[in-house]
Amino acid sequence: MSAMPPLVLVVDDEPVLCKVLAGHLEQAKIANVTAPTAESALDIVNERDVAVVLTDLKMPGMSGLDLLTKVREIDPTIQVILMTAHGSDEVGAKAFELGAASYVRKPFDRDEILFTVRAALAKHAAARPEAFSTPTREAMTAVSPNMKAVLDLVAKIAATNSMVLIRGESGTGKELIARAIHEGSRRKEGPFIKVVCAALPESLLESELFGYEKGAFTGAATTKPGRFELAEGGTLFLDEIGDLTAPTQVKLLRVLADRQFERLGGTQTLNADVRVLCATHRDLESLVKEGKFREDLFYRINVLPVKLPPLRERPDDLRPLSERLVERFGREHGKSVSLSTGAVDALRTHAWPGNVRELQNLLERLVLLASGTIQEADVRAALPGASTPAASGTSLDAQRSGAEKAAVDAALKQTGGNRTRAAKVLGVSRRTLHNKLKEFGID
Repeated sequence: MSAMPPLVLVVDDEPVLCKVLAGHLEQAKIANVTAPTAESALDIVNERDVAVVLTDLKMPGMSGLDLLTKVREIDPTIQVILMTAHGSDEVGAKAFELGAASYVRKPFDRDEILFTVRAALAKHAAARPEAFSTPTREAMTAVSPNMKAVLDLVAKIAATNSMVLIRGESGTGKELIARAIHEGSRRKEGPFIKVVCAALPESLLESELFGYEKGAFTGAATTKPGRFELAEGGTLFLDEIGDLTAPTQVKLLRVLADRQFERLGGTQTLNADVRVLCATHRDLESLVKEGKFREDLFYRINVLPVKLPPLRERPDDLRPLSERLVERFGREHGKSVSLSTGAVDALRTHAWPGNVRELQNLLERLVLLASGTIQEADVRAALPGASTPAASGTSLDAQRSGAEKAAVDAALKQTGGNRTRAAKVLGVSRRTLHNKLKEFGID
C-alpha cells in the first residue's frame, strides 16, 4: 500500500469558498477533502486520517468552536484552524483556549492560508513523530565511521537549545538532520518551520521571516504572521543561509541576538521563542573574507557546527541506504522490489554529485520501472553519463567535476533543455544549476 499523505479537511457552508480553498491546496500538492457542515466533517474525521481541519467559525448547526472541541476529543493531534469574517480578540482568545492551532480573519490571500496550513501540518507531524521517522532513519543510515560520528554528535546537541549550523554539499541530507535535531529536542511538540533563503527574492524575504501588518505595503490587505511567529515554541530551519543578502543578514542578526522582532510596518515588539537551525552548502569563511557574509552573524549561527560527509566519502553506507530506499519506494508504489548484488556494485561506480538526493531520485525511478529485482544493467542504463569507475591517477576534484557535468548534461537532455525541470531532476536549486552551467561553460 502507498503511504497516505497528510489530509486537510476544509469545512465551510459556502460551496464557492470550499472550492477556492481546495484549489489552493491542490496547487500546493496538499491532499484535501471538503465538507459543507461541521456534522459531516465529524464523520470524515472519524473515518479518515485527518491532519488539519480548516473550518469556518459561523455555520448553520454546529459552530466552528463546537467542531474544534469535538475534533480535539477525537484526536488531540489534529490541528484546527478557524476562519471568520467577524473576528474579535475575545473569539480568538476562546479559540486558542480550546486548542486551536491558528485563527485567521477573512479575507485572506492564498499565500497566507497556505502558510498557516503548512505550519499546522508541521505541528501535526511533530505531535506524531512517526510522520518523519522513515525518511529520517533512511537519511541517517550509518555504517561508515564518519557518518556514525555525525549521528553521535546530533544525538548530543539535540537536547540543547543552541543554534546549529549544518554544512555539507547539496543533497547530503541537511534538512533531515535538522528534523532529527528537532525530533530529539525538548521542542519536538512544537512546529518545525523551514525557510529556503535562496528561493525567496529580497523583496519578499523580510515579510516572510517577520510577517507584516495590514497596509504595510501595496497589496497587504491583511496582517500576516511571519515564519518566526509560526515557529513559536518550536524550530525554525533556515536553509541555504549563505545566500542571504546583506540587508537581511543585518535584520536576522538582530533577531538572533535580542530574540525580538517587529512585523513589517508594525510597531509592536514580538518575542521569538524559537530554536534556529541553519544550513548551507557554501564556504561561509570565504564569503566572510570577501565581505559577502557578516562575520558577527557567522559566529552567531556557528555555535554547534555539524559537517555532513558527501555520499562518495561514505561508501559503506551505500548498500544499506539503497536497500532501505528501495523498500520504502516499493511500499509507497505498491510493488515488491529488491536490489541485486550487481546493482549495488554498479551504484558504487558513480561519484554521486547530487549525493543522497540523487540516489533517492534514481532509485525511485528504478523501482517504478522494475518488475521484481533491479539488476546491474538497469542501474548502469539509468546512471547519468554512463558513469564508470574513476580512472587510476585521476584527481578526486576532476572525478567529481566530470561526474557533475555528466549529470547536468543528462538532466538537460532528459528535460529538453528546461533548466527549472533539470534542477528538479538533479535535486538542486535553480541557482545552483545556474552556477554549475557557468562553471562548465554550458550556454
